[in-house]
Amino acid sequence: MAVDATAAAGSTSAVSSALGRTRLAENFDTFLTLLTTQLKNQDPLSPMDSNDFTQQMVQMTGVEQQLLTNDLLNKLIGNTSSGISTAVSLIGKEVRAVSDEAALSGGQAKWTYKLDSEAADVKLEILDSKGRIVKTLAGDKQAGEHALTWNGKDSNGVQLGNGGTYTLRVKATDTSFAEVKSTTFVQGTVTGVEQIDGASFIAINGGMVPWDRVTRVAQPSTAPGASS
Repeated sequence: MAVDATAAAGSTSAVSSALGRTRLAENFDTFLTLLTTQLKNQDPLSPMDSNDFTQQMVQMTGVEQQLLTNDLLNKLIGNTSSGISTAVSLIGKEVRAVSDEAALSGGQAKWTYKLDSEAADVKLEILDSKGRIVKTLAGDKQAGEHALTWNGKDSNGVQLGNGGTYTLRVKATDTSFAEVKSTTFVQGTVTGVEQIDGASFIAINGGMVPWDRVTRVAQPSTAPGASS
């Protein structure tokens, strides 16, 4: 089985970096032990020279900085292995990703939901960032995929402002009131990539989605007659 060269190199670098940090940590602990022992056992009548003490503190700080540098290198390696390079390659592509969150942009928000089987009742609830239901709609009952475009108006007909992130909750049941499983997607052109808590997210229609939830990638469609 072929192994990706970048992944292999990243794995080797991560192992080497972890080993280096372990050795630095051991040296750091040893240094602290020696310094503490030296301070405890110094002659009260002839204490340690302040210059020597300062020099040792500088050395200790240097070791600590090396540890922090190694931590940063580990984080950079982790970012690479967590898919940031793959996420960046998606910019400008049309993608579909599993997500129930969409941003309200241009006065509307779009989702696609898929029912695993036919339902007797489907209720679509749109929630704001605080988990409050702002709109309830009746959904299609047939099995398969269904597109939903919300006009951004709440239950009172008030147009909500652009920029907010909203969640689509699908409640579907069959004739025996058992739950019908569903999956929610968002799709659109990827416009950016962002690192959040070490994970790579892509921007789709103003919302952020983890890159590893992408299920389909395509070249952006060009309208007939449009000039390049």
